[in-house]
Amino acid sequence: MNVMTPADKLRLLLAGDDLITMPCCFDALSAKLIEQEGFGLTFMSGFSASAARIGAPDLGLMSYGEVLDQARNITDAVGIPVIGDGDTGYGNAMNVRRTVAGFAKAGCAAVMIEDQLAPKRCGHTKGKEVVGRDEAFDRIRAAVDARAAGADILILARTDARHEHGLTEAIDRAAKFAELGADILFVEAPRSVEEMRRICAELPGPKMANIVEGGETPDLTPDELTEIGFKIAAYPLSLMAAAMKAMVETLQRLKAGEPRGDMLMEWDQLRRRIGFEDYYDISAQYVTSKRG
Repeated sequence: MNVMTPADKLRLLLAGDDLITMPCCFDALSAKLIEQEGFGLTFMSGFSASAARIGAPDLGLMSYGEVLDQARNITDAVGIPVIGDGDTGYGNAMNVRRTVAGFAKAGCAAVMIEDQLAPKRCGHTKGKEVVGRDEAFDRIRAAVDARAAGADILILARTDARHEHGLTEAIDRAAKFAELGADILFVEAPRSVEEMRRICAELPGPKMANIVEGGETPDLTPDELTEIGFKIAAYPLSLMAAAMKAMVETLQRLKAGEPRGDMLMEWDQLRRRIGFEDYYDISAQYVTSKRG
């Protein structure tokens, strides 16, 4: 019996006709909730994972090992494909190869490699810079070589050149990424619908839109994104922002001695979503597991 790999599952999604709405996760629990709500794909947001794991901004502070460990926890918790955030590849071209191979071994369906100058920054914050073309192309070439050497993983190639060098340079870089063998293209932070249309019109293959609420890219509806030509719509901060808002409001109510019941998930649903009932059902077949 042939079992589909995570990369196979993502290839199947990309072959479909519909836009893939992709809420982004930051840990195993948020990934489980995404899967439970019927979404077929998630992405480990570097912004959110850095906030959740080390309580620090996404400014290149998490190491390769920490990011890979976070990705492994997420892929272990869900059956849907997960895209990992490989940042700049954590070094030169040889480091990129190791990064791509590592994400494949961790169970990721795809890995994103970008052309920012290390340490990277969130795509919608100040201070972004990109490396020169030759280095950017070497990163994607190395990522594709790692795939060819046996890493069963797709390559999501990202450019942040729009910020510093304009849209034409960003599109030119992304076109070369595709020529080198990237599977999915991501031009970060277009600033208008017209720029989004140009990206989709001038670049081949699947394109990803990154919808940051309050960011530079227009927050279009799924129908609008489909009409423009995007294949994936990523929502990197929606869950993190919602969770933080709920936690802060709950803490404020606790501090003030106010009721908080309307802020909380019901106890039975909380247990079920985390997996207590599944654990009990499976463990019932083992006599020695009945103690819990």
